[in-house]
Amino acid sequence: MKKLLPVLLLLALFLAACGEPQPPQPQNESLPVPPASNTTQPIDARVGSEFFIILDANPSTGYEWDLVEDLDTNLVQFVSKEYDAGEPVAPGSGGVDVWTFRAVAPGETRITLGYYSPSSSREEPEQTATFIVTVK
Repeated sequence: MKKLLPVLLLLALFLAACGEPQPPQPQNESLPVPPASNTTQPIDARVGSEFFIILDANPSTGYEWDLVEDLDTNLVQFVSKEYDAGEPVAPGSGGVDVWTFRAVAPGETRITLGYYSPSSSREEPEQTATFIVTVK
C-alpha cells in the first residue's frame, strides 16, 4: 500500500498536467473595458475605447433607464443603448440594458442613470445608478 500511494500521486499529477492548455491572456491595453454594473467600482477607460454599463431592466413594465444628467461630452460620448432579454425569453421577463459609451479625452466624470416609471415625470427617477469614469 505504501508503494501504491506515490504511484497514484504521480499519476494524478501527470493527468492534471495533461489538461487542455489555456491560451495566454493578451496584454493589449486597447481591449474593451469589462462591462460595469456595480456602482461602487470605478470605470477605467482609455481614450478612444468604448465601455459598457449594464443594468437590470424590464421594458415590458413600462420602466426605462435614461440619463439623469447631461454627459460631459468633452470626456465621454453616448454611443448606443440596447436591450438584451434574459433567458428564457418569456412575456414579462426581464433582461438588461447595455449602454455603450466612448472615452474621448483624459479626465474624470460621472454618468448617472435613472430608472423611470411610465407614470412619473422625468424629474424624479424611481432609482438611480451613478458610475465614476476615469479616462486615461
